[in-house]
Amino acid sequence: MLRSRARSIQRGFSLIEIVVTIAVMALLLFAAMPSIGAWMDNARIRNVADSLQNGLQVARGEAVRRNEEVSLWLVALEDPSQLDNQCTLSSTSGSWVVSVFSPFRHCADPASSIDAPRIVTGRPVGDNGARVAVSALAADSTAATTITFNGFGRVTNAGAIRQIDISGTSDGARNLRLAVSAAGQVRLCDPHVTDTKDPRIC
Repeated sequence: MLRSRARSIQRGFSLIEIVVTIAVMALLLFAAMPSIGAWMDNARIRNVADSLQNGLQVARGEAVRRNEEVSLWLVALEDPSQLDNQCTLSSTSGSWVVSVFSPFRHCADPASSIDAPRIVTGRPVGDNGARVAVSALAADSTAATTITFNGFGRVTNAGAIRQIDISGTSDGARNLRLAVSAAGQVRLCDPHVTDTKDPRIC
């Protein structure tokens, strides 16, 4: 009796039980993969959209505070995780710099209210943002790289960014859009929403 009890206590999992368990876990993981991919895409899209919205608000706030024109510039970087001085202006990048003058080739310069390009702040899109597509457009739907706010918080430059579309790579991704009015108000919306009563509509 004691021997049989000891044998039952010492008994582990059989090879068949282990194989069946692994197979079931693999099936569950395989079924969940599409939703995990879409969730990760949505998180990346939201992070890039929040970063760009923050940059636009910083540029507008600084323009009002200083009572002078301040711009947000979209910039392409060699390394998406850090600002560098090889940067170029780009309508398809989620990296940005807020400054008075163009930060072309000066994105990594320290913030300064005196030395050109008079950088306020900037933010690289990061590694996750490299998997997100960004498209900045002017009011006439042409590519745009900058938006300038005046001391009243209004948009002043010709060909200014009026919308930024942020999209992911998976079919289930929830794409977002930043829309900027002539008065300088920044709004995050969903371009796929069609119900006029839905506050997410663009």
